Amino acid sequence: MARVAFIGLGRMGHGMAGRYLDAGFSVAVWNRSKAKAEDLIARGARWATSPEDAAIDADAVVTMVADDEASRAVWLGADGAAASMKQGTLAIECSTVSHRHALDMAGELRRRGLVYVDCPVTGLPDAAASGKLTLLVGAEAADLDKARPFLAPVGSTIRHFGAVGSGTVYKLINNLMGAIQIAGIAEGLAIAEQAGLDMKLVLEAVETGVAASPQVIRHSRRMAERNFAGATFTAALRHKDAAYAVALAESLLAESPLVARAAVESYARAKNVAPDDDEAKMIEIVSRPKG
Repeated sequence: MARVAFIGLGRMGHGMAGRYLDAGFSVAVWNRSKAKAEDLIARGARWATSPEDAAIDADAVVTMVADDEASRAVWLGADGAAASMKQGTLAIECSTVSHRHALDMAGELRRRGLVYVDCPVTGLPDAAASGKLTLLVGAEAADLDKARPFLAPVGSTIRHFGAVGSGTVYKLINNLMGAIQIAGIAEGLAIAEQAGLDMKLVLEAVETGVAASPQVIRHSRRMAERNFAGATFTAALRHKDAAYAVALAESLLAESPLVARAAVESYARAKNVAPDDDEAKMIEIVSRPKG
């Protein structure tokens, strides 16, 4: 039986870990809060006392944590997973991290004889729980082939962008575009409200018009109705991802990324007001009328 260590049981990670149990893997789990693991333990997962404990005898270690700092801690911290991983073990990073971090982590883990696969994902928590995520992979072809049996339970689509780091490059592009679109629709709806437009008609026009991206369609009605229940992505995470994307853009582009910077500033405001609330709550910040 293949053995997986899964580290990080947040909105996405919990469902992903459950998929490995569904697929018949032997699964060890670790999270800062054990409470989030209780139902997985009841289904047969082994609770680990640390990432290092989780990784003992694992064939693959999969992480889904918040940011660079959390990623470094669970891989290389005092009780990090790398300390107990045997040579040749797959280190699959599904977290959204910075490009620089992905490259640095790959180098460090390779020096320890481990196989690093850059594998951020797209999809909502329901896709994570049903194994229908899209996996954005950066890895050598041979390493991806080795990882495929461990990716199949969680993803229905694999997009292989190239070497390590390339999956993260696309993930940051994707999430930056999302930040720009969500901030844009918040401001657009706020203008419509303050101008006294019929919001039912506005939503109909938005959802069927040329600007109707999946992000716009998903958030516009929720924003207009001020329905922020069941947060799937927080303002703090959107800000983090957009900031990582700006850092990447500044390392590659001659001109300053003005639109991207504006999105970061917008989400910095949202993060300061309601960091753990749904990102769509942006509209409450921008919709105040001019005094």
